[in-house]
This record gives sequence, C-alpha cells and structure tokens, in this order.
Amino acid sequence: MHNECGVGRGEENLVILQGWSIAKRHALIRAQDDGMFIESTGGRAQVRVNGNAIKERQGPISSSDIVEIGDYRLRIFSDSVNNGTVQHNDHAAPSADQLDPAPPTPVAAPVEPAATPTESAATEIATTADAPPDMVVWRGRVHASLVKQMDLRRVDVRSLSDAELREKTAALIEAVLDKEYADLPKAISRRMLAKQVLDEAIGLGPLENLIDDNSVTEIMVNAHDQIYIERSGRIEKSPVYFTNDRAVLSAIERIVAPLGRRIDESSPMVDARLKDGSRVNAIIPPIALRGPSISIRKFAKKKLDGRDLYGYGSINEGMLAFLETAVRERKNIVVTGGTGSGKTTLLNILSNFIPDRDRIVTIEDAAELKLVQPNLVALEARPPNLEGKGQVTIRDLVKNALRMRPDRIVVGECRGGETLDMLQAMNTGHEGSLTTAHANSPRDAISRIEVMVLMAGMELPMAVVREQIASAVDMIVHQRRFPCGSRKVTHITEVTGIESGTIQLQDIFHFRVRSHHGPDGKVMGTFEATGAIPEFMEELADRGVKIDLSIFRKPKEDF
Repeated sequence: MHNECGVGRGEENLVILQGWSIAKRHALIRAQDDGMFIESTGGRAQVRVNGNAIKERQGPISSSDIVEIGDYRLRIFSDSVNNGTVQHNDHAAPSADQLDPAPPTPVAAPVEPAATPTESAATEIATTADAPPDMVVWRGRVHASLVKQMDLRRVDVRSLSDAELREKTAALIEAVLDKEYADLPKAISRRMLAKQVLDEAIGLGPLENLIDDNSVTEIMVNAHDQIYIERSGRIEKSPVYFTNDRAVLSAIERIVAPLGRRIDESSPMVDARLKDGSRVNAIIPPIALRGPSISIRKFAKKKLDGRDLYGYGSINEGMLAFLETAVRERKNIVVTGGTGSGKTTLLNILSNFIPDRDRIVTIEDAAELKLVQPNLVALEARPPNLEGKGQVTIRDLVKNALRMRPDRIVVGECRGGETLDMLQAMNTGHEGSLTTAHANSPRDAISRIEVMVLMAGMELPMAVVREQIASAVDMIVHQRRFPCGSRKVTHITEVTGIESGTIQLQDIFHFRVRSHHGPDGKVMGTFEATGAIPEFMEELADRGVKIDLSIFRKPKEDF
C-alpha cells in the first residue's frame, strides 16, 4: 500500500500527466488518518480544488471534489473505499475496510483532461452538481462534452466549410446542454455559455467579441487568464479570458493554419494576419514562460484616408496637401516612428495617393497594406517549412520585385539587409517608393538606416552608405504616439544632401507641443511650418506642378 501518490510528468509518479505546464513532480497526494490531502510542489499550472487555487496544502479531499492541474481534472479516491479500483458511484455504502485505522492508499482518477477535436475525451465528466457557478468552469466542462460528442460522432471538421462547421457545432452544443447540463445555475446564462463555447471551439474564443468591438485597437494576451486591450490610446485589462493555455494555443493554430504557417516547439514564434488584415504575432512555450501569448494590431473596418488623419488631429491641411503632392510627384519617403505609433496606417494612406497609372509592388512580412490601385502586385514573405527549407525573406522579395517592372515599390517595414536593396531601387528608376522604419526622430532614422544597410553584409564604407541614403531618400515623415494615446505627425523632414560626411536634414513642418495635459487629458499643440521651402519645389514648378507656397509660411510668434 502507498501512503503517497506523486502527480507530474516524471515516470516515478503514480499519476503521470503530460503538457509543457506540468512539472516533473507537480503535486503530491498524501493519505493521513484524517483523510486525503493534496500539496502543490511546483509547476506553472495552478493546482485547484473545486475551482479554487490552493496555496500549499489542502484537505481532507473527498471523492466528490474536483482537482484541476493544468488541462487535467482528477478525482481522488481511497482504495479502502473501493478496494483499489476507481468507483463512479460516490454514494456507495461504507465497507468494513473503511473502519481500518491505517491510512488509506490514495488513488487518483482522471476525470476530464482537456482535449482538442482530434483527441479522445475523458472517460468521466463531472456532474453539474459538482461545479461552482462560474462561467469559465462551465465553459470548460461543456467544451469537453462537445469534444466527446464530436469524437463519438466522428465529425470530420476538415470536410466542412466555415458556415457548415459553425452551424453543426452550434447544434451539437445545444444538444449537449439539453442532455447533460439541463440544470444550469440561474447565475449562468445559457445563451452566453453556448456562444462562448462555440467561439472557443471553432473561433478565437473570448477574442471574438474584442475583435468585433470597433473601439478596441489592440489586443494583448499575456496568459490565458490575462488579456489587455488598447482603447482610445489607453491600455486596460479586459474582463474576459481563455479557459486554459490549450484554448489559447488552439486559437493561434486557427489563425496561422489557413496562411500555411506553423507554430510549434521548433518554431515557437509566428507573424500572421486575420481575415480583416489585422496583424497578429504569437509566441508559445518554451520561449513564452507564462504560456502562449498573442498580440493583435487591429485594422479599422473603415478604410482610412487623408481626411481621417486631419479629422483625428494627426496632421493639418497644409501638411496633408504637401504629402499628397510629394507622393504623386514620385518622391521617395520613409515613414518612421516608435512601436504602435501608426506607421503602417500612415504608409497605407500615403500609398493610396499614388496615381492609378503606376504599377505597384507591395512587400510585407504579413500582408497589411490595402491599396486600391488596379495595377498592383502584393507579395508576402514566407517562413521555412518543417525541414527548414522554403524560406522567402523580405530581401528576396525586394530583389525579385526589381524584375517585375514596378513603377513603385512599397515595403511594409525595413528591418535588415533589405534596406540596401530598397535604397538601390530608389536610386535606379523606382522613384516614389515608400517604406517604414522604427526610429525615435528623423535624425535617429538616418542612423537606423545606416545600421540596417550594414546588416546586408556588404562591408561598405560608411561614406558610401551615407551617399546612397542622401541620394535615395527625399523625405522622412515621423509620427509619434503620445502618452495620452493620440498619434500625430510630428516632423516632415527633407533630406537635402550630404556635407562633410554628414547627411543634412531640413524640417519642413513640425508639431510644437504647448501642453501635455489639455482639458480632455490630450496633448495640446500646433502644427507649424518652419519657413523652409523644400528644394524640390523649384523642380516641380519647372514641370508645371501648381504649388501653394503659402503652406510653408512660418506662423508669427505669440508674445
């Protein structure tokens, strides 16, 4: 007889569980004179009893209690109660063995390990009387019952369309609720429970409502029970969360699978996109220590244009008119800014100023740009396959784009050696090309571009690199996200050439901050011209392009 029962991944345990969140020795069940006790001995997944996390030790545990460890649910029995076998009748009459003062031998019976549609469900499902009236607990139990039904009916989900799968799954959920969960507590909304189970089974779980919420601009899943959102430029914690880590991983797989991408332990990071074009980055264990993590940069359902930038207070009319002229007249522009400053959105708006007659090739890691021009080719990079082959990088695509007879090349973001190829394209007949880069200011952008060119591995002298940049880049448009959440174009800067080995910059417009704490909590300031007129204005005037020079007039100082 055993007085202790180890639970974990290690083979020395009497109960062996699988999963990245399960420790080698995750928990210990002890049989004592006054009953069965469970101790948490370490591991990422919490040990819960009836939905409540235990701190160190809890007991005595009865056979009706549900013990949850990671994606598994267990019931603990004593062989003095059932002669060494797992009994499903919790109300059996006590036998003579129960009067033995010796401590009973613990026997852990798995009740409901989490499953996916391709796995078998558990052999025993806890009854509704055992569960606390908590929506997440109920969601997990109904989902497990749904998986069991799909497995028993041998539903081939791959042969169904999205609409058919949703309809069939919704019907199965209703059948499960009618048959097994007819006595739901009044605190649980059956309609809401059915929707949450449906979303988690075939959709993105609790993220579905956040994606449908137009006020949410960014979704950040730090862990299955910790989701943050950005709304109106401010970050706040969302009240919704996933049932467990496996539910998060399933949502990630549903995002990346249609794109032909993969995520697993050998390739734990992935960039992808949703159907509406929203950008997704996911990372899973063993890299992510707290469980699978998802970051979603949402795209506005309404297609933004230059007037929207003006309406949001991100730019003024003179700056917008100048940028439209610069794009139309084939000036090479680099959009810069920090993370979340709106570079890609601004690039998309500027790209739509390109005339319809031009042939455009767009190149991105994960397709986000939505251009309206008819003569458009959109290219997307590809990661390596399972054998580590087949990778297509941004640099490969930029090189290939030069053979596609483009008038303009638009690169979603330059991050490395492709910057050199982009500069070469700008210098060899592909004027009017656009790209973005991370930087904190226009001057910092030049330094960043220099470093990225060196990443191409060509070992070029710095003087040559700077000459390439000065001759290729015409303008830098810098956008900043302020602490209040507002995003503004703070600099429109012209690259005027190189002198004494230093690239010369000239601000044409800038945003002058008056106060960081306006009446509504937003930053206050004015968009102003510096008084400098771009050097290429004379060239445009010679070509007959009408220019309103009044937009470059410096405002009078306030005294």
